[in-house]
Amino acid sequence: MATDFKLPELGENIEAADVLNVLVKPGDSIVKDQGVIEIETDKATIEVPSTVSGTIKDVLVKAGDKVKVGQVLLKVEDGNNQAPKVEAKQTEPKPETKKTEPIVETKSAPLPKPQSTNGQIVEMKLPELGENIDAADVLNVLVKPGDSIEKDQSIMEIETDKATIEVPATLAGKIIEVLIKTGEKAKVGQTLIKVQAGSDFIVEEKPVQQKIIQEEKPQVTEPSEKLTPKGERESILPYERDQQPPILKGAAPAAPSVRRIARELGVDINKVHGTGQSGRISMDDVKAFVKKLNEDRTSQQAVGIKQEPLPDFSKFGEVEKKSMSNIRSKTAEHLSYAWTSIPHVTQHDKADITELEKVRKTFNPKIEKSGGKLTVTAILLKVIASALKVFPQFNSSIDIEKKEIIYKKFFNVGVAVDTEHGLIVPVIKNVDRKNLIELSIELNTIAEKARIRKISIEELQGGCFTITNLGGIGGTSFTPIINSPEVAILGVSRGSFEPVLVGNNFEPRLMLPLSLSYDHRIIDGADAARFLRWVCEALEQPMKILIEG
Repeated sequence: MATDFKLPELGENIEAADVLNVLVKPGDSIVKDQGVIEIETDKATIEVPSTVSGTIKDVLVKAGDKVKVGQVLLKVEDGNNQAPKVEAKQTEPKPETKKTEPIVETKSAPLPKPQSTNGQIVEMKLPELGENIDAADVLNVLVKPGDSIEKDQSIMEIETDKATIEVPATLAGKIIEVLIKTGEKAKVGQTLIKVQAGSDFIVEEKPVQQKIIQEEKPQVTEPSEKLTPKGERESILPYERDQQPPILKGAAPAAPSVRRIARELGVDINKVHGTGQSGRISMDDVKAFVKKLNEDRTSQQAVGIKQEPLPDFSKFGEVEKKSMSNIRSKTAEHLSYAWTSIPHVTQHDKADITELEKVRKTFNPKIEKSGGKLTVTAILLKVIASALKVFPQFNSSIDIEKKEIIYKKFFNVGVAVDTEHGLIVPVIKNVDRKNLIELSIELNTIAEKARIRKISIEELQGGCFTITNLGGIGGTSFTPIINSPEVAILGVSRGSFEPVLVGNNFEPRLMLPLSLSYDHRIIDGADAARFLRWVCEALEQPMKILIEG
């Protein structure tokens, strides 16, 4: 027997809501208290839980619809486990610590019941790509309908703001349909291909739904203290618990739809000035705030000086316009932010690497046999890891809003790599735990991956300090820009022989120019000079690393 599941009462004076997301589809099995639909009222975003258990027969609404209280949302078969609505609400645990129990149960309930999908059509979606990455450009589709694929086989090549990534298959089977093509933009969670699954594949239950439930947990528990004094009526309307947080937390007065747009635009709604009644923030207020931000971002480094409009260069000769790649665009934004927000100072020094160069050439053949190359950059990785232990303020980040300094107890060093697609900074992890052979091999491998656009998101994250070496190109010194949220970066220029007074005589010595840019908010000039001098002395006398580092 089919049971109608209707939109329940949502609160006083709330008669309708907008459907943001439908979390189930026909054929799905659901359990009591499982979230089935996500809606938005003029007060909050709410996940509506099911009051019945059974199998979805029909879904009568879709994302974007407006639904009224009492309207049928779903038809559910085998709904004999349905509890009376009032009883279900009255049994809602009042203590806020117990509110999370049905949610945890909802998330884990499907997991003991994996279903084999041998022969079934399975949708393969774009997985999570990293923090703050919502979409990517499709560079190449590596499969076509009719192809047989294996689990972990690359099916697509995509480009994010940070790197080029190959998307692996999550199951083995036969390609039925390819839903995206080269040149398109794919969003996280979007279906890429449909696959007729092989016999050894087990479906994982709705990771997207689990993520939504986890994100909603904090909203469920916080307002319970506020609800209790209002009487029994609100205690039997659990949905109102999700309505309260935007109001109770002293948040800026704005409708959820306005808040959502602000989040998508990366705007802190609390910083927007509302022009409506009692300071209420409208969509136009958010747009005006974003416009102002864009004007500020296009300003020159000098405060208050806006960028002058470019002339029409075609008047003077032939021109060609090309769009920035994602990597180049992201690099420009990141470095502009770092340059304008961090007070840079650069300290210069030179290290005598005459003896080090002799040792390097002696040991390099052995390391080349192992698949690496002993370079000055590889040696500097080890030196910098030791220097960061001696000078911990260089291994930190600043939270300027909280007025806190975050000291890191790990030692990951990024190395800037020049590629034809733009500047990429892969990160060597746990440098202090690796010897020079391991570092040389890993540096050679990760730099090559960056150049051929095969580097992963994980290999670009977690850096504490950055080294950028232009010695292979030339130059005597330069001012590198700090790779925020780090607080320092070491620039390396080309070494050259110079006459140096040794005793009473001048001798030709191989001198390596080093340039240290540092964040003056946390690092003083004297500390920077000591740090760079320590690095120089460690290159000249490697025993310093063993004794002090």
